[in-house]
Amino acid sequence: MTPKLTVFGEVLWDVLPDARLAGGATMNVAAHLQRYGMDVAFISRVGHDELGAELLTFMAQHGLDTQWVQTGETHLTGIAKANVSDSNEVTYKILHPVAWDYIQFDAAAAQQVAESDFFVYGTLAARDRTSRETLLRYLTPAPVRVFDVNLRPPHYSREQVLELLGFASIVKMNEHELREVTGWLTTFENEKQAMAYILDRFKLDMFVLTCGAEGAMVLTGSGEFHQHPGFTVEVADTIGSGDAFLGAFLYQTATGHPLAESLEFACAAGAFVAGKAGALPTFSETDIQEFIHAQRLLPIIH
Repeated sequence: MTPKLTVFGEVLWDVLPDARLAGGATMNVAAHLQRYGMDVAFISRVGHDELGAELLTFMAQHGLDTQWVQTGETHLTGIAKANVSDSNEVTYKILHPVAWDYIQFDAAAAQQVAESDFFVYGTLAARDRTSRETLLRYLTPAPVRVFDVNLRPPHYSREQVLELLGFASIVKMNEHELREVTGWLTTFENEKQAMAYILDRFKLDMFVLTCGAEGAMVLTGSGEFHQHPGFTVEVADTIGSGDAFLGAFLYQTATGHPLAESLEFACAAGAFVAGKAGALPTFSETDIQEFIHAQRLLPIIH
């Protein structure tokens, strides 16, 4: 049976110097999961405006079911202005408040969450009271809760992030986020030690750490550990590469692939997207498998 995943969070327009791209970390993850043939529900909110209508059209064109995407009358559709002067570290100025700050609780959506195999959520959509309270109500019935710790200053607080960690079954963050979050609580000598600390403190089943060009690591509650060195690619921009990683990792994990294989596939998906412009370039699972195969054939440089 096809795994069911529900994703909760922001959908917005990334405004670049020369383009406007549909985005939002959670929408990107949902779109990637859909691309791999998963049964995906996406809970969000847009404004009753032209930009909102365009986002609904975009999501429908990418196969995402928009029945759980609310349309609000009082707040505009989300916008984030992306600064891509450093292609390896894109920064954002995110408009606030916007429609996805006001996601309303829906009993039917809560049932959808309860019936899902995985419930995916992030930090950004919890920045304001309405969506945060809705998220907390959905977290209770969710079976496996996947927290993408996506820290976007100034749209988070220590208290908020630690509260959301308390609900998580699986956590994914990058090395900068790990350093910051662990720094609130203790000191550590290396990433694996910090991962183990967070895993134990919050009673997680799994911790996934992305390390940019250096690949990724995964540690489970039973002590299983895997590390992948990543793939070499000429970076176009890093917009959405972490979202591509998470979507690919969850797809592989949900469909029963071994952890090391899931990590390799996710690293390949993240690298593949980093080599293309924008968060959702067109590709298939076959493209990622061929990318992995081609990378394995490259000579090792010592």
